[in-house]
Amino acid sequence: MTESFEILIPGAKGTGKRIQVVAPWDLQPICEVPIASGDDVNHALDTAYKIYTNKDRWLSKPKRIDILQKTAALMEAQADFLAIEAAREGGKPLPDSKAEVARAIDGVKNCVEVLRTDSGREIPMGLNAASMNRLAFTRKEPIGVVVALSAFNHPLNLAVHQICPGIAAGCPVIIKPAEDTPLSCFRLVKLLIEAGMPEEYVQSCVLADNDLTGKLIADPRVSFLSFIGSGRVGWMLRSKLPPGARCALEHGGVAPVIIDESADLDDTLPLIAKGGFYHAGQVCVSVQKVFAPMSQAREVAERLAALAQAMKTGDPTLDTSDVGPLIRPREVERVSQWIDLAIAEGATKICGGQALSETAYECTVLLDPAATSQVTTSEIFGPLVCVYGYDDVDEVIHQVNSLPYAFQASVLSRNLDFILHCTQRIDAATIMVNDHTAFRVDWMPFAGLKESGYGIGGIPYTFEDMQVEKQVVIRSKEL
Repeated sequence: MTESFEILIPGAKGTGKRIQVVAPWDLQPICEVPIASGDDVNHALDTAYKIYTNKDRWLSKPKRIDILQKTAALMEAQADFLAIEAAREGGKPLPDSKAEVARAIDGVKNCVEVLRTDSGREIPMGLNAASMNRLAFTRKEPIGVVVALSAFNHPLNLAVHQICPGIAAGCPVIIKPAEDTPLSCFRLVKLLIEAGMPEEYVQSCVLADNDLTGKLIADPRVSFLSFIGSGRVGWMLRSKLPPGARCALEHGGVAPVIIDESADLDDTLPLIAKGGFYHAGQVCVSVQKVFAPMSQAREVAERLAALAQAMKTGDPTLDTSDVGPLIRPREVERVSQWIDLAIAEGATKICGGQALSETAYECTVLLDPAATSQVTTSEIFGPLVCVYGYDDVDEVIHQVNSLPYAFQASVLSRNLDFILHCTQRIDAATIMVNDHTAFRVDWMPFAGLKESGYGIGGIPYTFEDMQVEKQVVIRSKEL
């Protein structure tokens, strides 16, 4: 028996068509979701825009705080259910899905914190003849209608990052979740409404028409786009934004790790393995490429392989699973083709290299793929870690920097000079030292450079971008 969901747009009629959401582990149906029509999208935009342009309908800050606090409490009460649902629809193993839910709850609370601490500022006056008898200050106001397009790999936490800063800022939000994983997003929207959010303020729907998505983004009523997904789509959508609209784009990366001879491998390699095979490598900052001194490269590859083989690939709804499936069968086919091609081009297979099912693939470690191999030059987005031997760290840095991606990277070393040398030269928005590339807390800046993204993510930074500063200048003889 599958569950049926409605379009979360007040008054929506839909197209009459529905998509079936399936569990990626066994491809069993979970629910059916209706597809919104062009009229529904226009109605959602019109509703949101009318709210924004009628300042009498803006939610007060105490009201926003109350809604967010109640939402966090509702999420805490349903944490186990939310974790199971996220694991079931997205394939991330239950222990990691539980961690995602905890992060999502903390993210909602973080939105309350930024509301309490973020403010405008006083602009100095009285400094010259022109500025005498004046007081100037700024106030924060919502930027306008926020449109968010989300991704499948963190279906609840990403929705929190895209919706809740907008709520905190006072913006009406329209979010389109990934077709593969709409449930967690819909649950969040319903919890927000249960907590007191007017349903017109946060709307959600699934669109099956890319042209309609493009029209949504290009609409002049849109003031902010939050996009998480492929660079090809993200940059295309940015080109369609109306004049004055801001955006935040989060794309993929290659997450390089550079190991120094002084590195404590006993301490760091388990972290690198976790960072590589977490969520079957389907994270924009998953460890993909590990560079080790030539004398250590095989040892590093073999130790990573041992750690990979100790991980259990299984049903993501079970606490005993370490790695889950890829999101859909065609991703298994793609990863398999890339790995087979890399081996044919000269890479040494240390472990893995086989599909376990239609949607699951072995955790795989390759040694020294060719410099021109697809697994070397592209984002892998699957359970594969490649290890490369090097003689000159500057050649490694040059190779890393020559790729069009720059997101998060890691340096493993106990040599301060080596650490500083690498961190000053690697093109990356964030560089971890003695940690894996996938580390993140949700109040830190999170950003891709080059083709990897645009703008800065993280709750406080998104909240800031979803506001404008309005300046007020008062002239008075009393000043």
